[in-house]
Amino acid sequence: MGRVTVRVQDRELTLSNLDKVLYPACGFRKRDVIDYYRRIAPVLLPHLRGRATTLIRYPDGVDSGSFYEKDVSRHAPDWVPTARLVSGADGTGRAVNHHLLIDALPTLVWTANLAALELHVPQWTVGEHDTRNTPDLLVFDLDPGPPATIVECCRAAEILHERLRADGLRAYPKTSGAKGMQLYCPVRTERPDRTSAYAKRLAHELAAEHPDALLAKMNRAARTGKVFLDWSQNNPAKTTIAPYSLRARDHPTASTPLTWDEVRACREPDQLRYTADDVLERVDDHGDLLADLHTDPHPL
Repeated sequence: MGRVTVRVQDRELTLSNLDKVLYPACGFRKRDVIDYYRRIAPVLLPHLRGRATTLIRYPDGVDSGSFYEKDVSRHAPDWVPTARLVSGADGTGRAVNHHLLIDALPTLVWTANLAALELHVPQWTVGEHDTRNTPDLLVFDLDPGPPATIVECCRAAEILHERLRADGLRAYPKTSGAKGMQLYCPVRTERPDRTSAYAKRLAHELAAEHPDALLAKMNRAARTGKVFLDWSQNNPAKTTIAPYSLRARDHPTASTPLTWDEVRACREPDQLRYTADDVLERVDDHGDLLADLHTDPHPL
């Protein structure tokens, strides 16, 4: 199929190459990617809204290379909202990028049509006049070093959960959609570096208390069988895979919000492996498990 024109809410969009297979291992096509994002939009959009999105695009599928796209100014239609942001953690870098702001369904469908399978967002929102607000989320990215898997990440998450709760923070778990998982905490701070400083201190404390299981430094030689508590994604220049975003794996897995009961019960990696269809079914059954993520932030 070549091109088709569709109406999405108040916008007319031209979609192309809908039958192109983007996940060869299972025959998941571009039309399936677009349909997934259309159907997951009600729970996905609140976690993208107002955040400067970085796309990872796979125009010829997950087996055929990819590229990051931060600046969409060369091809975005006039109606697609963007934020003009200077690069760097504090906005003093050399590059200027027009980041996509995925605030509504037409923009999300337009993005999916680019074969932008993965959507990555920072832990802050864009403020007035394209400024960076201070972080509203604290994140820990739990990355297992083989032979450790997401099972070991769940044990690490339980340890983190207790410490965060002792500090008055609410922690929300989700899978990365790949091999690890993330914990989010809603926070309020007046300093852009506060979340990074807090997360670094906590990660190093826990790694010292559990040296056989946890690691707080990016030391690949020491990663075997341990879970790296990556606190660095709190750096304002970095991004994390958005909740419900697809991942470019052999099958269309997605970053999936979890309950703490599921985390505690996990004993096999496949227990927490969810594909696009699985995630849609979970949302039908449970709604958005991160629905109150952005409410009642704790001062940090």
